[in-house]
Amino acid sequence: MEFVRGRFRAAVTALEHLVGGLGTAVLALGVLLGTVVVAAACVGGVGLLLVPGILQAVRSVADRERARLSRWGTPIPAPGPVPAGLRPALRDPVLRRELRWVAVHGTLGFGAGLLALVLPLYAVQDMTFPLWYRLVPPEAGAPGLGWWHIDGLGDALVVAVLGIGWLVLAVTTGPALARIQARPGRRLLPPPPGVDLSLRVAELTATRAAALDAHAVELRRIERSLHDGTQNRLVAVNVLLGAARRAVRRDPDRADEILERAQDAAEQALGELRTVVRGILPPVLGDRGLSGALAGLAAECAVPCRLAVDVDGRCAAAVEATAYFVVAEALTNVVRHSGASAVEVAVRREGDRLFVTVTDDGRGDADETRGSGLTGIRRRVEAYDGRMTLTSPPGGPTRMHVELPCGS
Repeated sequence: MEFVRGRFRAAVTALEHLVGGLGTAVLALGVLLGTVVVAAACVGGVGLLLVPGILQAVRSVADRERARLSRWGTPIPAPGPVPAGLRPALRDPVLRRELRWVAVHGTLGFGAGLLALVLPLYAVQDMTFPLWYRLVPPEAGAPGLGWWHIDGLGDALVVAVLGIGWLVLAVTTGPALARIQARPGRRLLPPPPGVDLSLRVAELTATRAAALDAHAVELRRIERSLHDGTQNRLVAVNVLLGAARRAVRRDPDRADEILERAQDAAEQALGELRTVVRGILPPVLGDRGLSGALAGLAAECAVPCRLAVDVDGRCAAAVEATAYFVVAEALTNVVRHSGASAVEVAVRREGDRLFVTVTDDGRGDADETRGSGLTGIRRRVEAYDGRMTLTSPPGGPTRMHVELPCGS
């Protein structure tokens, strides 16, 4: 059963990829037809005025596909605007690769997405045929099989079996179709070898700066916790021990009371030290792994939390710690600010990427500039070359999607 559930999850994920790819394929097909029309018009010289616009459309559609593929795998950096001028644009190697991608994705990608969408529809239609076959005249035949006359329930059940076959075909071929659809984009849309990757360098520079800022903020947080909490507790323990030492001879009963207070202060100091240690790297990650650590967060959340973790094996310790803190901070925000009645946390690993999604049904309108901890989450994610997407319209729901590179 676990194998079957895994195949169905993979099929559903593949269908989601394929439907998204079908959207960009429709745009690519439209741009491809427009490119053909403009190329034909260029023979008479009229189309030359339309070339910059069609090249801009090619870049826009390609950037949409880059964003889509980046959400489901290794990020693909955007190349920036189309070069100014007709000749520089036509000589741009990135734009040439995008034109090839438009031709392939607008045909092959469109066909793969359409096939992936049609197979489940065929499966539902045929599997439910015994429920409505009486509404179809016998001479009309079975759905998609006009030559096959339906004479009764037996023939309708045979069509239902055919629908099960369509379903099995959709489940088994979906992941392969998703890979076929994504392959041209993965090959043609990244910058070609030798192209200036200044944008990527700028992105990495900003990421490094964010990492240093996040590290400095974390050090200040630890210093503040130790100074304001643990240090004060230890000072109180020292003062109480001195008072108890002086009271031992004069008033032993009083000394016992002071020692009890000192013990309480020492226990509070130890508790605060454990909190600081958990803030640096939660021991539960090493003891129970990411799934067990997140289960503990979900169980302790004041808002009912539904958790789904699909992570095979272990990720790098820093990545697991980042995912843990992302979920912990997100759940804290849900409890404090959202007014939600339920929250869902989904964590899954696909290849070398770890995806974390937190969705609540609260009031929405979350804003990173209001000091709700979202800026800290983004900095921590970007410090590991990850991505964070926040969707929170007024009235909700709020959805935070985080993608992290998951090296082992």
